[in-house]
Amino acid sequence: MMSNPPQNSPEREIRTSQSRTGRLTGIQIVGTGSGVPANVIRNEDLASLGYDADWIIQRTGIRQRRHAPPETATSDMAVDAARQAIDQAGVDPADIDLVLLGTFTPDLLAPSTACLVQDRLGLRAPAMDVHAACAGYVYAMITGMQFVATGCSRLALVIGADCNSRILDPSDKKTYPLFGDGAGATLIAPGNDDQGLLAYALGSDGSGADLFYRRMGGTRMPLTPEGIRDGLQFVEMAGRPIFKWAVRIVDETVRQVVDQAGKTLDDVDLFIFHQANIRIINSAVNSLGISPDKVFNNLEEYGNTSAGTIPLALDQAHRAGRVKPGDLIVFSGFGAGLTWGTTLLRW
Repeated sequence: MMSNPPQNSPEREIRTSQSRTGRLTGIQIVGTGSGVPANVIRNEDLASLGYDADWIIQRTGIRQRRHAPPETATSDMAVDAARQAIDQAGVDPADIDLVLLGTFTPDLLAPSTACLVQDRLGLRAPAMDVHAACAGYVYAMITGMQFVATGCSRLALVIGADCNSRILDPSDKKTYPLFGDGAGATLIAPGNDDQGLLAYALGSDGSGADLFYRRMGGTRMPLTPEGIRDGLQFVEMAGRPIFKWAVRIVDETVRQVVDQAGKTLDDVDLFIFHQANIRIINSAVNSLGISPDKVFNNLEEYGNTSAGTIPLALDQAHRAGRVKPGDLIVFSGFGAGLTWGTTLLRW
């Protein structure tokens, strides 16, 4: 990230005309899993930092989140989620031939966190991280499905995981309470011709870089004692313009993929949006005119786990019986970059 990000107008529109669209069928998700720290941080627990518990729930819809203890990193949560997915699918780990991990909070700058997960699981497979912030899982999922669709993979492990508590400033009252730590995992394999992504839209616009970024820690501005003292290693977020953009990008891309697949919004059985803020989700639901009963949320319990939100919610929905063969499911992720990805999946 540049040391002085460009200052964009909050009203500047980022349009879905920049999305790449496509279709990937003959693919299925055969297992889901999740991994979250045991340490629950309630809104009331933040009172010592000067937070108002009622204000948090009213403004975000979040009542609690999970924070990883010092000995736990992104890879640990990713491994836990992967093991659950493997157990649920009943597959032999030796058959996993690709590992993709969506994250922007890696254990280390090198090697990739995906390689650490691959080693911990004892897999013999290529592994790489996909860095698209809160859209990271959707980016990784579409990438993994492309490998499977082309026959380059027979069983791909795709994970979204982030340890946000390590990159947030506790004194930033507009950002700190929004985020939690967590991971979700899926296993992707060949399926029937009518399974998989009936449509997807994937896009980015780097001119929105100043809306969500970490100023220090990369090659543009390496870590320094002075910078750490000033808190430049923490995430900086412009909440209001991101809110407006997120509502618009969800509305536009959901309509885009549904129309591209020749379906209607009424045909969709389940919507899983990135769990960023309940007001964003509710605004998108109202704008789309869909039933709230079709929208799965776990924001109240986990907060925003970045790349972990969609696979974590999918695992909960799957285990709760909300996902059935033949169902049409919309995923929509959006985040720093700016990046976005929306899909219409037939289960």
